[in-house]
Amino acid sequence: MSGKRSAGLLVYRVTDTGTEVLIGHMGGPFWAGREAAAWSIPKGEYTQEERPEDAARREFREELGLPAPGGHPVPLGESRTRGGKTVTVWAVEGDLDTADAVFGTFTMEWPRGSGTQREFPELDRVAWVEAGEAAQRLVAGQRVFLERLDQHLAGAG
Repeated sequence: MSGKRSAGLLVYRVTDTGTEVLIGHMGGPFWAGREAAAWSIPKGEYTQEERPEDAARREFREELGLPAPGGHPVPLGESRTRGGKTVTVWAVEGDLDTADAVFGTFTMEWPRGSGTQREFPELDRVAWVEAGEAAQRLVAGQRVFLERLDQHLAGAG
């Protein structure tokens, strides 16, 4: 079991039709043909030397190429993934133009076993998605953050 930790920002906006969240489709060949459970809250790993909230803002900028929205972040707590990673998320209200995103990249061997290193975007697209639809798109371990955001917005959080 891994002791890795990850932190992220769930940016949301309230519209006339409900709450929308900003989520990203994961990049790379494994996720290329998938939609359901292939999206993520912008997030990334950090070390003990970095405050989780600072890491969440840094990772947002690295993954989307955009500054994190200002305002007071609301802690949505932690969730543990099946792989053992602990993910901590904050919600922050904001409104960003997804067309302005410039995605960060990572390098991996592809095809596997080929010895060839290729670069892929960490996220290959981002979208504003109604919260109910986002629950279908997000990887399972992150869906709890939508529930917690909903509780916060309803005044129970």
